[in-house]
Amino acid sequence: MPHTAVILLQMGGPDSLEAVRPFLLNLFSDREIIKIGPAWLQPFIARMIVRKRTPVVVEKYREIGGKSPIRELTEAQAAALEAELGYGFACSTAMRYWHPFTEETLTQVFAANPAKIVALSLYPHYSRATSGSSFNELTRQLSRFKGDYELIRIPHFFDHPLYIAALAEKIEAGLAAFPDRTKVQLLFSAHSLPQSFINEGDPYLDHIRTTVRLVMERFSDVSHHLAFQSRAGPVKWLEPSTDDKLKELAHSGCTDLLVAPLSFVSDHIETLHEIDIEYAGEARKLGITDFRRIESLNSSPAFIRCLAELVRHAVHNAQSS
Repeated sequence: MPHTAVILLQMGGPDSLEAVRPFLLNLFSDREIIKIGPAWLQPFIARMIVRKRTPVVVEKYREIGGKSPIRELTEAQAAALEAELGYGFACSTAMRYWHPFTEETLTQVFAANPAKIVALSLYPHYSRATSGSSFNELTRQLSRFKGDYELIRIPHFFDHPLYIAALAEKIEAGLAAFPDRTKVQLLFSAHSLPQSFINEGDPYLDHIRTTVRLVMERFSDVSHHLAFQSRAGPVKWLEPSTDDKLKELAHSGCTDLLVAPLSFVSDHIETLHEIDIEYAGEARKLGITDFRRIESLNSSPAFIRCLAELVRHAVHNAQSS
């Protein structure tokens, strides 16, 4: 029976401490996410960077359980989405930098002879470094497979009403946990990007700002801020950085802070370690005594409904065109 295969595109993460080094090597070798010197020299430079960074990163993964949870969380999202979509849809996951790689997933997908393939990026905000790299890898790998199918791409959903509603639901729950929500500062923390990407026309920053604006239309009584985390390398990154913003907020007298990660739809090292351990520790030192993070979307029913609506709408539009 012809069916629609839905592939959730995600970054991936090491599934063991031994996998940290090859995962990082895959990441730093991808010129779509970071350009290090001339193309012919990048593999050598990447190996040098990874050799230096691996021990530090291994310890971070050790502190959050010895691996990234992103594979299990993304597979849970795929299972929930398949149940929400119902008959005729089969959902799977494809990771960019660790298993299951795109090639592995496509081998299983084509074994079922799909009539349609819907590639859904789990990066809400488009950047050539994230969604762009995943879609380019998908295109490269698809050339190796034969079949009579229609390919449908969903590259972003930064302004989708159900995505905004899912975020707002988590923020509301986070605010409700404070004794006095009127004292809370809300800090949106998005994954950073080299400023040069934005200068060259990457829409990521505009997408992030649009999401913040749409969410804050629901929280007019809350003070909010936007900052950027996870910088890596000696280039100019988007500003302000999250750690600089923490210092600024503490200096202004903030004691109650709720962090809302953006561009992350599931828990991984940037939420579980960078925010929950590193930023939380720094905030306490600065005098921010009540530091909290909203729950990640993961498989929340509101978020799964968003993904299902994205798929249904994309398939319907493809049939109508």
